[in-house]
Amino acid sequence: MSDRTERQKKLLNELASVDGAISGSELAERCQVTRQVVVHDIAILRAAGEPIVSTPRGYLLQRSPRLEERVLSVYHPPELTGVELQILVDYGFQIKDVIVEHPFYGELRGSLQLSSRRDVADFLKQIEANTGTLLSTLTDGYHLHTIQANSFAYLQEAIEQLQKNGIRVMA
Repeated sequence: MSDRTERQKKLLNELASVDGAISGSELAERCQVTRQVVVHDIAILRAAGEPIVSTPRGYLLQRSPRLEERVLSVYHPPELTGVELQILVDYGFQIKDVIVEHPFYGELRGSLQLSSRRDVADFLKQIEANTGTLLSTLTDGYHLHTIQANSFAYLQEAIEQLQKNGIRVMA
Protein backbone atom coordinates (compact mmCIF):
# COMPACT_ATOMS: atom_id res chain seq x y z
CA MET A 1 0.00 0.00 0.00
CA SER A 2 1.33 3.47 -0.85
CA ASP A 3 2.18 6.16 1.69
CA ARG A 4 -0.69 8.24 0.31
CA THR A 5 -3.20 5.42 0.80
CA GLU A 6 -1.95 4.83 4.35
CA ARG A 7 -2.13 8.56 5.09
CA GLN A 8 -5.70 8.76 3.76
CA LYS A 9 -6.68 5.81 5.97
CA LYS A 10 -5.12 7.63 8.92
CA LEU A 11 -7.06 10.81 8.05
CA LEU A 12 -10.33 8.86 8.03
CA ASN A 13 -9.45 7.21 11.36
CA GLU A 14 -8.59 10.59 12.90
CA LEU A 15 -11.89 12.08 11.70
CA ALA A 16 -13.83 9.06 12.98
CA SER A 17 -12.17 9.29 16.41
CA VAL A 18 -13.51 12.76 17.27
CA ASP A 19 -17.08 13.93 17.89
CA GLY A 20 -16.77 17.32 16.23
CA ALA A 21 -14.66 19.05 13.65
CA ILE A 22 -10.88 18.90 13.55
CA SER A 23 -8.80 21.57 11.84
CA GLY A 24 -6.66 20.93 8.78
CA SER A 25 -3.62 22.08 10.75
CA GLU A 26 -4.32 19.56 13.52
CA LEU A 27 -4.77 16.77 10.97
CA ALA A 28 -1.51 17.80 9.28
CA GLU A 29 0.32 17.64 12.60
CA ARG A 30 -1.13 14.22 13.44
CA CYS A 31 -0.20 12.85 9.99
CA GLN A 32 3.16 14.65 9.91
CA VAL A 33 2.49 16.38 6.58
CA THR A 34 1.66 19.92 5.47
CA ARG A 35 -1.84 21.33 5.62
CA GLN A 36 -1.85 21.48 1.80
CA VAL A 37 -1.30 17.71 1.66
CA VAL A 38 -4.27 17.23 4.01
CA VAL A 39 -6.48 19.47 1.84
CA HIS A 40 -5.48 17.46 -1.24
CA ASP A 41 -6.08 14.11 0.47
CA ILE A 42 -9.47 15.26 1.78
CA ALA A 43 -10.46 16.27 -1.77
CA ILE A 44 -9.47 12.81 -3.04
CA LEU A 45 -11.40 11.08 -0.24
CA ARG A 46 -14.51 13.19 -0.93
CA ALA A 47 -14.29 12.41 -4.65
CA ALA A 48 -14.18 8.73 -3.68
CA GLY A 49 -17.47 9.17 -1.79
CA GLU A 50 -16.30 9.58 1.80
CA PRO A 51 -18.81 11.74 3.74
CA ILE A 52 -16.31 14.40 4.84
CA VAL A 53 -17.74 17.85 5.48
CA SER A 54 -15.74 21.07 5.59
CA THR A 55 -16.89 23.55 8.25
CA PRO A 56 -15.55 26.86 9.56
CA ARG A 57 -14.00 24.88 12.45
CA GLY A 58 -12.39 22.19 10.32
CA TYR A 59 -13.32 18.83 8.84
CA LEU A 60 -15.78 16.31 10.19
CA LEU A 61 -17.00 12.90 9.17
CA GLN A 62 -20.75 12.92 8.61
CA ARG A 63 -22.26 10.10 10.57
CA SER A 64 -25.39 8.09 9.86
CA PRO A 65 -28.29 7.99 10.42
CA ARG A 66 -29.25 10.68 7.98
CA LEU A 67 -31.35 13.40 9.49
CA GLU A 68 -34.43 14.89 7.88
CA GLU A 69 -33.78 18.21 6.16
CA ARG A 70 -35.85 21.32 5.55
CA VAL A 71 -34.97 24.65 4.01
CA LEU A 72 -36.02 27.85 5.76
CA SER A 73 -36.21 31.17 3.96
CA VAL A 74 -35.13 33.88 6.40
CA TYR A 75 -34.77 37.65 6.55
CA HIS A 76 -33.09 39.70 9.27
CA PRO A 77 -30.38 42.34 9.70
CA PRO A 78 -26.83 41.12 10.49
CA GLU A 79 -27.07 42.04 14.17
CA LEU A 80 -29.77 39.36 14.69
CA THR A 81 -27.62 36.52 13.31
CA GLY A 82 -26.66 35.24 16.76
CA VAL A 83 -30.26 35.32 17.97
CA GLU A 84 -31.42 33.40 14.89
CA LEU A 85 -28.78 30.69 15.16
CA GLN A 86 -29.19 30.24 18.94
CA ILE A 87 -32.95 29.84 18.68
CA LEU A 88 -32.60 27.17 16.00
CA VAL A 89 -30.02 25.12 17.93
CA ASP A 90 -32.00 25.56 21.17
CA TYR A 91 -34.94 23.83 19.47
CA GLY A 92 -32.72 20.91 18.47
CA PHE A 93 -31.97 21.80 14.87
CA GLN A 94 -28.58 21.49 13.22
CA ILE A 95 -27.91 24.39 10.86
CA LYS A 96 -26.21 22.75 7.92
CA ASP A 97 -25.56 25.79 5.73
CA VAL A 98 -26.48 29.27 4.58
CA ILE A 99 -27.47 29.95 0.97
CA VAL A 100 -27.95 33.19 -0.93
CA GLU A 101 -28.95 33.80 -4.53
CA HIS A 102 -26.48 36.25 -6.03
CA PRO A 103 -27.54 38.16 -9.18
CA PHE A 104 -24.27 37.40 -11.01
CA TYR A 105 -22.88 34.24 -9.43
CA GLY A 106 -26.11 32.36 -8.79
CA GLU A 107 -26.37 30.23 -5.67
CA LEU A 108 -23.65 30.81 -3.08
CA ARG A 109 -23.54 28.31 -0.21
CA GLY A 110 -21.52 28.35 2.99
CA SER A 111 -21.20 25.28 5.19
CA LEU A 112 -22.02 26.00 8.86
CA GLN A 113 -22.67 22.66 10.65
CA LEU A 114 -23.86 24.35 13.85
CA SER A 115 -25.67 22.21 16.41
CA SER A 116 -25.04 23.81 19.82
CA ARG A 117 -24.75 27.19 21.53
CA ARG A 118 -21.00 26.64 21.70
CA ASP A 119 -20.85 26.12 17.93
CA VAL A 120 -22.84 29.34 17.47
CA ALA A 121 -20.58 31.27 19.88
CA ASP A 122 -17.46 30.00 18.09
CA PHE A 123 -18.92 30.98 14.71
CA LEU A 124 -19.81 34.48 15.94
CA LYS A 125 -16.31 34.93 17.41
CA GLN A 126 -14.85 33.89 14.07
CA ILE A 127 -16.96 36.51 12.28
CA GLU A 128 -15.83 39.22 14.73
CA ALA A 129 -12.17 38.23 14.39
CA ASN A 130 -12.17 38.39 10.59
CA THR A 131 -12.84 41.21 8.19
CA GLY A 132 -15.22 39.17 6.00
CA THR A 133 -18.96 39.63 5.91
CA LEU A 134 -21.93 37.32 6.24
CA LEU A 135 -23.26 35.90 2.97
CA SER A 136 -26.67 37.35 3.85
CA THR A 137 -25.27 40.88 3.56
CA LEU A 138 -24.96 40.27 -0.20
CA THR A 139 -28.75 39.98 -0.40
CA ASP A 140 -29.75 42.63 2.16
CA GLY A 141 -30.50 40.02 4.83
CA TYR A 142 -32.45 37.52 2.73
CA HIS A 143 -31.04 33.99 2.89
CA LEU A 144 -31.84 30.32 3.24
CA HIS A 145 -30.75 27.77 5.83
CA THR A 146 -30.82 24.02 5.41
CA ILE A 147 -31.69 22.66 8.84
CA GLN A 148 -31.56 19.05 9.98
CA ALA A 149 -33.24 17.17 12.81
CA ASN A 150 -34.53 13.77 13.84
CA SER A 151 -37.96 15.38 14.17
CA PHE A 152 -39.51 18.66 13.12
CA ALA A 153 -42.15 18.57 15.88
CA TYR A 154 -40.92 21.89 17.30
CA LEU A 155 -40.38 23.70 14.01
CA GLN A 156 -43.50 25.87 14.28
CA GLU A 157 -42.59 26.80 17.86
CA ALA A 158 -39.07 27.76 16.74
CA ILE A 159 -40.47 29.86 13.87
CA GLU A 160 -42.77 31.70 16.29
CA GLN A 161 -39.80 32.40 18.59
CA LEU A 162 -37.75 33.71 15.65
CA GLN A 163 -40.61 35.98 14.59
CA LYS A 164 -41.01 37.32 18.16
CA ASN A 165 -37.36 38.35 17.91
CA GLY A 166 -37.80 40.28 14.65
CA ILE A 167 -36.68 37.54 12.27
CA ARG A 168 -38.96 36.82 9.31
CA VAL A 169 -39.24 33.15 8.37
CA MET A 170 -40.94 31.44 5.47
CA ALA A 171 -40.80 27.65 5.96
